[in-house]
Amino acid sequence: MSLALSLYHRLPVSVRSIGATLYGLRLRWWRFGRDSERLVAEALERDRWNATQWATWREERLAFVLHRAATQVPYYREQWAERRRHGDRAAVERLENWPVLEKETVRADPRAFVAADCNLRRMMHEQTSGTTGKPLHIWRTRDTVGALYALSVARTRAWHGLSRGERWAMLGGQLIVPAVQRRPPFWVWNAALRQLYMSSYHLAPDLVPHYLDALARYRVDYLVGYTSSLYALAQEVLRSGRTDLRMRVALTSAEPVPLTEREAIAAAFQCPVRETYGMGETVAAASECEHGTLHEWPEVGVIEVRDGAAAVPAGDSGELVCTGLLNADMPLVRYRVGDSGRLAPDGTACACGRPLPAIAGLDGRTNDLLVTPDGRRVAWVNPVFYGLPVRQGQIVQEALDLLRVRYVPAPGFTPQTTATITARLRERLGSIAVVLEPVADIPRGANGKFRSVVCAIPLAERVAGVATVR
Repeated sequence: MSLALSLYHRLPVSVRSIGATLYGLRLRWWRFGRDSERLVAEALERDRWNATQWATWREERLAFVLHRAATQVPYYREQWAERRRHGDRAAVERLENWPVLEKETVRADPRAFVAADCNLRRMMHEQTSGTTGKPLHIWRTRDTVGALYALSVARTRAWHGLSRGERWAMLGGQLIVPAVQRRPPFWVWNAALRQLYMSSYHLAPDLVPHYLDALARYRVDYLVGYTSSLYALAQEVLRSGRTDLRMRVALTSAEPVPLTEREAIAAAFQCPVRETYGMGETVAAASECEHGTLHEWPEVGVIEVRDGAAAVPAGDSGELVCTGLLNADMPLVRYRVGDSGRLAPDGTACACGRPLPAIAGLDGRTNDLLVTPDGRRVAWVNPVFYGLPVRQGQIVQEALDLLRVRYVPAPGFTPQTTATITARLRERLGSIAVVLEPVADIPRGANGKFRSVVCAIPLAERVAGVATVR
């Protein structure tokens, strides 16, 4: 645990919320400015563009991004210079002339993907992790951040009659309270964003009622969070028969939305459940409309569906390879995101009337949930490896109180690193045994990927473990 986080956990509850609000002020400055309302209105106007309008816009934007990448971004500039030295005269403005980009390449030298005319100190820096559990470093300018959040307001909030003014709760992966804490609150109030940020690490069956009381006390209008976290709340609402938690909408992220869980969340909170899709690399995004179609956000990126070197027909499943259009200052071209899915055929009509292209289905994102000895289900443990000399990491749960961590060490790995990994896991899951296993490589599946989190406990034991706590 970092010193700053340790000190934060020792603060009085009211002071933690003040800290969250101060951080929220910083986020609000980055996300929303004097142009925000105009950007939201323009996004809603583009919702009605036809296929020809979108094709024209994307062709122009893609040519700009590819040219900027080839001439201003160090990694691509060197790549194309090398190709030219070998007599390659392929046009940089044509996407099919670019190779597929792997996550590990970006991880190895992320600054090489930032345009040379950008100042990193004036950009927002974020970390995001994928299937390897090791973080990616991403930079965006304030204009890019503002454009992204305008799209989010338009296509998640405005589509459901909401704005930035309503109170909302987010169930996320920040360690806002120690994992070993067994008394509420398990949340902080971020007044700057009108957000009740709730820990996803404390959703044990006997603690969930406290979450529900907080949702009522803070008069929350809508929910945002991991599907599994929202489902944990919904189960307790239905079990207890509460009817006082009517929401406007529940927006899911980061995980698939099985039908049974969708139905439970909808019934518990008496509201529609809408799926969203995206990633920190900002190369693709989508959100579900009121008629259940998962519409792409074309401004964010171009999505290709591929089977190896070949494109697959619309409706067929394959790997998603995406090219970012929104973040032209750190452009990722033909980036393999690690998910698989299917695109709807061009011209597929939706009853909502928006001609936006659609994703027919997402088949990837299969990381498992971990189950703690006290019945909590934990969805987000990738930050365990943040900032550590680990090339790859995989967390396997072999029993309710036993985790095995397989890792590929990088230069600088020491016994203190293993102690840090163990401490971070216990921060999130409580008192558990942790076995650390150094390996030369982590086995991958037939699709070339491996899962960063694996729950090897039989389903019956998982259910029995939760039931015992009740």
